[in-house]
Amino acid sequence: MQRHAMVSVRRSDVNGGCLCGNIRFSATGDPDFPHLCSCEHCQRLSGAPVMSWVSFPEEGFAWTGRGGEPTWFETFPQIWRGFCPKCGSSVASKGDEAGLVGITIMALDDHAHLVPIKQSFAHNAVPWMAPFR
Repeated sequence: MQRHAMVSVRRSDVNGGCLCGNIRFSATGDPDFPHLCSCEHCQRLSGAPVMSWVSFPEEGFAWTGRGGEPTWFETFPQIWRGFCPKCGSSVASKGDEAGLVGITIMALDDHAHLVPIKQSFAHNAVPWMAPFR
């Protein structure tokens, strides 16, 4: 299933990382499918009602920090979420769609112009926060 959609910004190079700076990354390519997710796994993983995600092509993506890749935890069969083993920040996912690396939008150094276009698992949204439409 292709989830490509127009986003409010196109960039050729982005950087980001975790709270402590141990895990850093760079990506070259257009951001794909910026969205919020309120699945049970994202809620428990983040301790928040939603997580925000965007994907970048694997080609042109690199882990650049002194910590290398994040520590990976399998949340669904063959889908992993990556976090920093030092500070615990959630930064990435892999396995959701071939050829793409998922990044939490807030892990980007500059995320001000990246606007989510959908909320995945909106049916699981907490009742005290309106779903994004």
